Amino acid sequence: MKAILFLEDRKSFNAESDFSAECLGEVIINTAVVGYQEMITDPANAEKILVFTYPLIGNYGCASKFSESTKVWVSGMVMKEKSKIYSNWQAKSSLDDFLKAHKKPAIYNLDTRTLTVHLREKGPLVGIISTLEFDHKKLLDKINKFKQQPIKSLLPEVSTQKLVSLGKPKGKKVAVLDLGVTAGLIKQLGTLGFSLKVFPYNASAKQILAIKPKGLVVSSGPENDCGLEAVAQNIQPLIGKLPMLGVATGSQVLAIALGARLTRLKLGHRGVNYPVARPGTFKGEITVQNHEYAIDNNSLRKIKEIKVTAHNLNDHTIEEIESKKLKIIAVAYNPVSAGFDQVNAVLIKFSKLLEK
Repeated sequence: MKAILFLEDRKSFNAESDFSAECLGEVIINTAVVGYQEMITDPANAEKILVFTYPLIGNYGCASKFSESTKVWVSGMVMKEKSKIYSNWQAKSSLDDFLKAHKKPAIYNLDTRTLTVHLREKGPLVGIISTLEFDHKKLLDKINKFKQQPIKSLLPEVSTQKLVSLGKPKGKKVAVLDLGVTAGLIKQLGTLGFSLKVFPYNASAKQILAIKPKGLVVSSGPENDCGLEAVAQNIQPLIGKLPMLGVATGSQVLAIALGARLTRLKLGHRGVNYPVARPGTFKGEITVQNHEYAIDNNSLRKIKEIKVTAHNLNDHTIEEIESKKLKIIAVAYNPVSAGFDQVNAVLIKFSKLLEK
């Protein structure tokens, strides 16, 4: 059926959809060639309208083992071409069936190339996907009403509601502050042999210290959330007392707790091929990223004991900070596994930090 994507700057794109729906959210793009299931089930993308820049989506189907959580968090999806068939020995269903089971809309046959260029030039925009309304004035009214809604935190929705034990029961005890933790991160920490205690986002420093953990991991999750400032205040007393690892949004929370500021990028880093380099070396690596906020370098310079250990080669924004004295590592990128039970080097580095 006929569908439309309408943006707050009045730019519109015609499309098609397989079922009637309407949704709103900030429109973001991701340049990854694969990983559509992981993206839409990542709590960090909650309430976003996700545009896939790769032209063909759904060609290898879906399987529950690849979900980063038990829920599809995006408001809607935009794609150039939706594959009519899927081929993968691990697949259990088509992307269509997966989305219908989670009652999430997707539109296709849309010029995603022109849309991507538009978003690159204009920056973040709120949009609406609709198969019910096509009048531009009415669509703009809906967007304006959406933007005027009271600001709410997504953390209570994406975080665990109670303390959960995971990993190896007799392993080294590590606390995880759940801001929207992904299954991939939990799996890697389990592979390292940790006994994991997953705390709700609003856990206090006293509650975390009560279990006597060897370290703390602050997970990824939704950015620019109104609840993150309170999380930073909660963990601030732990700085210098516990080895800490901040991942993606978790790195931003750690930076705020240290006294740094964040800046919003005109175009977010969302994809699987972002190059980072380490100062003083000729070494670089390709990383998976999903963020549109970065740690402000000027504010970071005023904080003693903190060193920038990696920056983005495209725009020179901060991607990793470290403090040996405070026992802190914070990475803006996602430390994903290379596969086959391999663990990302950052997590191995954190593991060694616990041994000192």
